Amino acid sequence: MDSEEAFISLLDHNKPSNPMRKTLLKASVLCLMLSGFISRASLFAQSDPTGKKPITSTYAITNATVFAKPGSEGSKATILIKDGVIKGVGSNLSLPVEAKVIAGDSLFIYPGFIDGASQAGITKPEDPKRPDNFDSSKPSDEIAGITPWRSAVDQFSIDGSQVDAMRQAGFTLIQIVPEGGMIAGKSALVILGDDKSTNVIKENTSLSSNLNGARGMYPGTTVGVMAKFRDVYKNTELTKNRTATFASNTGVVRPEITPTYQAMMDVISGQVPVLFEVGNDLEVRRALSLKNELGFQLILTGLEEYENVIDLLKSSGTKVLIQLAVPDDKAIKAKEGEDESEEVKALKARVKASYDKAIAQAGKLEAAGVPFAFTTIGAKPNDLMKSLKTMIEAGLSEEAALAALTTNAADILGVSKFAGSIESGKMANLVLATGPIFEEDSQIKHVVVDGKIFEYETKAKKKKEGAEGSGGAIAGTWDYTSETPAGSSGGKITIAKDGSSYSGTITYDDPAGSGAATSDLEDISYEGSSLTFSFGVSAGGMNLKVDVSAEVSGNTMDGSMIIGEFGSFPISGTLNPTLIANK
Repeated sequence: MDSEEAFISLLDHNKPSNPMRKTLLKASVLCLMLSGFISRASLFAQSDPTGKKPITSTYAITNATVFAKPGSEGSKATILIKDGVIKGVGSNLSLPVEAKVIAGDSLFIYPGFIDGASQAGITKPEDPKRPDNFDSSKPSDEIAGITPWRSAVDQFSIDGSQVDAMRQAGFTLIQIVPEGGMIAGKSALVILGDDKSTNVIKENTSLSSNLNGARGMYPGTTVGVMAKFRDVYKNTELTKNRTATFASNTGVVRPEITPTYQAMMDVISGQVPVLFEVGNDLEVRRALSLKNELGFQLILTGLEEYENVIDLLKSSGTKVLIQLAVPDDKAIKAKEGEDESEEVKALKARVKASYDKAIAQAGKLEAAGVPFAFTTIGAKPNDLMKSLKTMIEAGLSEEAALAALTTNAADILGVSKFAGSIESGKMANLVLATGPIFEEDSQIKHVVVDGKIFEYETKAKKKKEGAEGSGGAIAGTWDYTSETPAGSSGGKITIAKDGSSYSGTITYDDPAGSGAATSDLEDISYEGSSLTFSFGVSAGGMNLKVDVSAEVSGNTMDGSMIIGEFGSFPISGTLNPTLIANK
């Protein structure tokens, strides 16, 4: 029986009505009125032979716990998305008929994360060939690693596992920086969205630079790099002034405009900042000295060792991107040997002290009042959240951690008008997690980028053997009710405990009108005070999956029941514990 026949069967069924039948019938009617189809395949246009073109770009994520920005308390709300833009956030939104409704009852939603400097999806260009008469003391700009005309966009591809891994970690918007030498080229802002789109928001957002010298040629040292950067900057200023003089006067010699000077014009005019990669406090001081001498805008990125210059960063007002990575802790966790010498023990103690100092820096930066964001260069996407949680354990607040991923990054990159928070009018870049984002067991289930929804597999939480939820015992018989547009319906939920696992059944009014029906409970999980399970319902030839998520407190539970794609409905219950007669 196809979905249309199932619908007619439900409508024409002339057996006596009952509450559960009304629930499923009304839910079916509502769903069909909104979308015209029941199956998942109906989300896509019939004219699209690939089955991948969505017939709607309008979505409503309903009844989720939304954290609109850092510092805000999570509140139940619906987020309406249309054409990649957030059209509304609230609890009483009027949803358009074309909206695809996504039940978000068990989800926690955050703004999409932003990476301040990234090489995800970046490929390294080929090194230029050296000429036969190569002079290492006077290399060409390109051979010496001075390529400000290069664009990260030309090196970027949205395809590939690294980009998907970044997206799966919650990153939706990144500033890509080109691979290269001391002046690598122009960065750009891109979204990690649909591979059919260019995904470029803005090119030439900064000039990517560092203090790394060229091998076997000038400039090969840090001092040489600083001198060369100064030389390039000053010559670009002279070229700009000579060009202006040539344009407004006669009899003036035409100035030579090289690709290097042309590409540096936006920097000396103050239109774009220099994104200077620095790893330690000495490099911070050197970059700041160049900035103070020459007067360009500066963003410091890649900071790894910076505790000794926190006061300097604050007083200078410099924008900062710190590494979202922590040192390897394997040596810290290694077991001590019985016959270790005092020298080895002392060495391990120094390593641990250095490790503790490194992971505590972000918290000290927050305490000093220095706003910062993150760069993922040098870090593995799968380790990003682990590193962040380590920083939080070492003193960084969760609010500052979230700000570094969202609002601070948006401010530093100049995209606050359309990114960094969940508000009407901003891009639909969202992270949907199974719990509060920094909790140990929380996992990212969906990531929305520019209105496109990416789904990721989540692993079932491991339940410790013999562990009992903190909400109270759940074994026994529950009387439950569910409120729907058709009214109240209900039945009984019976749960039995066998060692560390659970089994059970649920009764409900048969949609076919033949009294009560029973279904086995599947995937029962009870951790803390959270109880989840699912069961199947057969209605008019359709097999529907019902997912239940509830919070248990004493002998009561309250939560939501998601019926297939029909939506979410509240459910509540009272426990009647199994009575065991005295012998």
